[in-house]
Amino acid sequence: MNMDYIAFCKNYYAATRIPIDLLKGNTPVYTTIGSMLSMPSYRTHEIDTSGLNLPCLNNYNPDIEYGMIEVKGTDLLIILGPNFGIHPTNELINEYMRELFIPPQERESIAEFLNTIPQISTVQFVRHLILIHQCINQETVDLSHFFGEGFSEETEKSTGEILRPEYEKEDEKHSTYVYELDLYERVRKGNVEDLKRHLNQVPLNLNANTLATTSLRQAKNLFIKTITNVVMIGAIPGGVSVDLAYALLDSYVQEAEKLSSVREIEMLCYNMLLEFCQLAGKNKIPKGLSADVFNAMNYIRSHTDSPISVEDVAKAIGRSPSFITKRFRKELGITPGAFISRCKLEEAKSLLLFSKKNLAEISSHLCYSSQAYFQNVFKKKYGMTPLQYRNTKRRIE
Repeated sequence: MNMDYIAFCKNYYAATRIPIDLLKGNTPVYTTIGSMLSMPSYRTHEIDTSGLNLPCLNNYNPDIEYGMIEVKGTDLLIILGPNFGIHPTNELINEYMRELFIPPQERESIAEFLNTIPQISTVQFVRHLILIHQCINQETVDLSHFFGEGFSEETEKSTGEILRPEYEKEDEKHSTYVYELDLYERVRKGNVEDLKRHLNQVPLNLNANTLATTSLRQAKNLFIKTITNVVMIGAIPGGVSVDLAYALLDSYVQEAEKLSSVREIEMLCYNMLLEFCQLAGKNKIPKGLSADVFNAMNYIRSHTDSPISVEDVAKAIGRSPSFITKRFRKELGITPGAFISRCKLEEAKSLLLFSKKNLAEISSHLCYSSQAYFQNVFKKKYGMTPLQYRNTKRRIE
């Protein structure tokens, strides 16, 4: 492929503000610092790529991440980074300068440059590596290439975002808080498939002020903050016993403290959310429920934004509509249609509380035939209109 790689690096940095270097062997061909600061490359140690499964992450220390991408068919190597994950502290700036053998007299310029780098999670950083690799080498890789089989596409959204430090403007904090409460509410409801889909689709930015001076310590502190809120606001109100919830909290915190990388903590956070959600869900399933009805209920809960019918549910679990209807009546005392309506109304309540969607948007999202019909069904169920519910029950101004 005939490409001007130096031009690519320049354009990439201009678009993202993430530093990117191009090496031929171990000789810099282009460096962002050199281009932006008219500074020579002080990197003198050799980069050994033998045995590495490129593209890959490369951490010279736990708090400074780099990405490496080979340009296939050439002896060129692209280095992406550094990525700190948090606002660069004096300690991180000093460590970065030591790593690249940058003399002290350059510190002011380096500090100013590093402060322009966006703070993104490890998962987001890997997404940039995946994009560059695809552009340069015409090949696609997924997250499991970097994190192992335990970290799939389904885990990508929000694990990193949950732990990402966010230095927000005042007018963004309200939305961030709404996202937090929405996450805890989904844990409380106990629908694991819905939570997975939510983590896949919605980039959550939990409110995270500066809690540490390194990205690893920051991630651990944010994990502790998150799991504490999950237990107090989501799991226990969702029916998980207090003793079990706090025992798991202690266990997870101890495990997090033993981890040595941000991405391990991100994976732990994802698994923690699903476990508490699953435990809350168990308390909502009547004893003696058959596998068919259980699977049907999960399917319905996960498709409130679709115009599903009893036929759709039956097809999804490999049963007939009449069979499902009989089992629902026998085991739950209601029809599948009534359960579909109940789940849609519960989702409507969450959207009224935790989103800025208007009634028309909520009605459309939940696939009601009209806004008027949605309002009538809601009022019949809860004794108040959707707007009355939002105005009287909403937890946030």
